[in-house]
Amino acid sequence: MSAPPIDDVRTEETPGPVRVSVVPLLRRLHFYAGILVAPFLLVAALTGVLYALAPQLDGLLYDDVLEVSSASGAPRPLAEQVAAAQAALPDGTLTAVLTADEPDATTQVVFSSPGSADDGDRTVYVNPYTAQVQGRLTTSFGSTPATTWLSALHRNLHLGEPGRLYSELAASWLWVLAIVGAALWLVRQRTARHRVRSVIAPERGAKGVRETRSRHGSIGTWVLIGALFLSATGLTWSTYAGDNFSAALTALDAKAPALDTGLGGAEGSTGSDGHSGHGDVSQDAEPVDPATFDRVLVAARDAGLDGPLQLGVAAEPGTAWTAAQVDNTWPIRLDKVAVDPETATVTARADFADRPLLAKLSSLGIQAHMGRLFGVANQVALLLLGAGLITLIVLGYRMWWQRRPTRADRRAPLGSAPKRGTWQHLPLWFVIPAPLVLIAIGWAIPLLGLSLLAFLVLDGLIGLARKRAGGRTSPQSG
Repeated sequence: MSAPPIDDVRTEETPGPVRVSVVPLLRRLHFYAGILVAPFLLVAALTGVLYALAPQLDGLLYDDVLEVSSASGAPRPLAEQVAAAQAALPDGTLTAVLTADEPDATTQVVFSSPGSADDGDRTVYVNPYTAQVQGRLTTSFGSTPATTWLSALHRNLHLGEPGRLYSELAASWLWVLAIVGAALWLVRQRTARHRVRSVIAPERGAKGVRETRSRHGSIGTWVLIGALFLSATGLTWSTYAGDNFSAALTALDAKAPALDTGLGGAEGSTGSDGHSGHGDVSQDAEPVDPATFDRVLVAARDAGLDGPLQLGVAAEPGTAWTAAQVDNTWPIRLDKVAVDPETATVTARADFADRPLLAKLSSLGIQAHMGRLFGVANQVALLLLGAGLITLIVLGYRMWWQRRPTRADRRAPLGSAPKRGTWQHLPLWFVIPAPLVLIAIGWAIPLLGLSLLAFLVLDGLIGLARKRAGGRTSPQSG
């Protein structure tokens, strides 16, 4: 939730008695965090909504490539399909094949092309019933150019690694704004006659800033859980907080086990969440026999792997091929096996059911964050959640404008911030553990800690400057 209302809280210009409470601190924190972080959240919400629509956009842009016009008869052997793709892209290094996930879907034959002007794989789309090539696209981990572009827009605004700071900053503060906003809204409604209704529904007959605040609070209540979910899952693959999360999983021995692809004493492995065979095949490897894909597919099916599969070429000589389920829609199918390409026997497997609980939750959470886990229902939920966050931000800024002083002697373009010196209101039970909690949060979520520290320093300097200039504000920051 964004900037809080300040019509009935003390601003920097209004002195008053000191009461022991954490509410003044929460008001000031929510106000400033909402104003300063909301632009990042707005961009993240807008780009997230666009990314949620990626499957439909793919259908509009690439329908002639992704789908066959007529699904009739039995599919041709993979060897024929792969041979057709190799003929269409003779200079590529074959790395993987993705079997059709629907009867009317094409088979995807993936090649890596070193030295290309742009990054990404080259995927050739083959009609599984005729073994005819329908087209080819530059892809990234199976995603079309449009989906890849939208993903990068949401992740880093196409600014590379520096751009990822925006999305991590938004995810870092989202949970703080949501929790603090919910606490402030519940405090405000604690004396309401119909308490539950006042929390979840706008106030009837309210006007002006009161109406805006009521809508802001009630919408915030509805999106609270979703906002916390987006924040948590978004941080798991962010740059700094994501590294800490990964380190915590390693320390707790809670990471997904790697699939052993070693053969005859050779060592090799691939992560259970990885896209085996996608661009990681040695460029010096021997040419791939297309018939091997049929043998690996049969071995995988005999091992119980149903649904769409990704068949990965051995990364190095003397290592196994991989066959991985790639169905991310609930109930998911994400098991994986290693197959000896010579004997077509399964040499190792890594099942989703055997992953530690945290690894399972992390994988499921990421798929839901991307709108894949529950199909269209997941997309609709993300669209509603994104719309809710955007509305909250707009209402928050509207409240800030509505609370501006309008008297002739005190005109201002925007409303004043809650009063400084909120630390004076804090009870001991909050003050004593607070430093340790802040240090722990700052370590786990570095951008949150650094941005909070920067705010405290800047706020303190501004307060000190105003005091020296004869203002009535306290030099202590909130």
